[in-house]
Amino acid sequence: MQIDAAVVSTPGGPFEVTPIEIDGPRAGEVLVRMRAVGICHTDLGMKATWSPRRLPQVFGHEGAGVVAAVGPDVEGLEPGQTVSLTFRSCGHCAQCTDAHPAYCTAGLNMAGRPDGTPTLRRAGEPVFGGFFGQSSFATYAIAHVDNAIPVPDEVPARVAAPLGCGVQTGYGTVTQVVRPAPGSTVTIYGAGSVGLCAVLAAVRAGADVVAVDPIAARRELAVKFGAIGTVDPTTVDDVAREVRSIHRRGTDHGIDTTARQDVFTAAVAAAEPRGDIALVGIGRTLEFDVMRVLYKGLSIRGVIEGDVVAADIIPELAALYLTGELPLDDLITTYPFADIERAAADSLAGTTIKPVLLFDSGDTADR
Repeated sequence: MQIDAAVVSTPGGPFEVTPIEIDGPRAGEVLVRMRAVGICHTDLGMKATWSPRRLPQVFGHEGAGVVAAVGPDVEGLEPGQTVSLTFRSCGHCAQCTDAHPAYCTAGLNMAGRPDGTPTLRRAGEPVFGGFFGQSSFATYAIAHVDNAIPVPDEVPARVAAPLGCGVQTGYGTVTQVVRPAPGSTVTIYGAGSVGLCAVLAAVRAGADVVAVDPIAARRELAVKFGAIGTVDPTTVDDVAREVRSIHRRGTDHGIDTTARQDVFTAAVAAAEPRGDIALVGIGRTLEFDVMRVLYKGLSIRGVIEGDVVAADIIPELAALYLTGELPLDDLITTYPFADIERAAADSLAGTTIKPVLLFDSGDTADR
């Protein structure tokens, strides 16, 4: 079947929306007609560093749409269902059976089918797909029974899309990993979509939340969501001191969404003794003062996808949105799918918090 997809042909190259062919679903697979897809910084970061051996490639891993067809042996999904697409997991390894599928050891998220056969072709030549088990920068995507999560039809496609990564990452980091007690202090470094979802979750838990971000509009949203204060790191000499001043003590739980050295250093300095820091941002290398970490007894932990069980948390997030308890519309700016390059540029520039590309969802694009 012919579809339109945003294909990347060179490392760091542009998204080129072009016709390609998609295979039909095989055993365990579902074909999803996309209605919306979020752009995540992981898509943009991976695009910039992707191996030439894995090109041309279709990225995209925050898809939402309607099941168009199912392959053999698919149970629990049927044509016409609305689904949010998320990361893949095998369901059988030690991490999956211990309810930590984000750390699945099967390696299903960066490759296509296990047998190497392509799901996508252009002019008869293979195009790499299966990114996070979906490659949803396309009008249709092949997903799987384990990463296509049913959501109520009442949830707009623009909202259902980021539930599968950015929203669950920020929200889940708080509810599944940090688990702040009422009255505890939480500082969130970086108030993008992940950080602001963490703000929402921490406020709901009864914590005192401070958000650190250089963009005024994001700091304002953090306050709207219940943060007791914010810090603009570009206007102060000592971020940690400002954080401690607002909290009137150290930070019990820090969440770093930036993977920046200066931010991480500030998080360590602001931490309360025996506090913890969750690293959520994608990065390469960070350094820290070992003695400061030792003397404070700090715990530093990496977190992928909020350490959630997606089949449980995505319906929960959808329900919170429908009851007005999760104001995700404040984060989202929509674009036509054809404007993917502009949406990506706005995301990198920080002028858009969560860009969501629309197909034929019935929503009206903001830009």
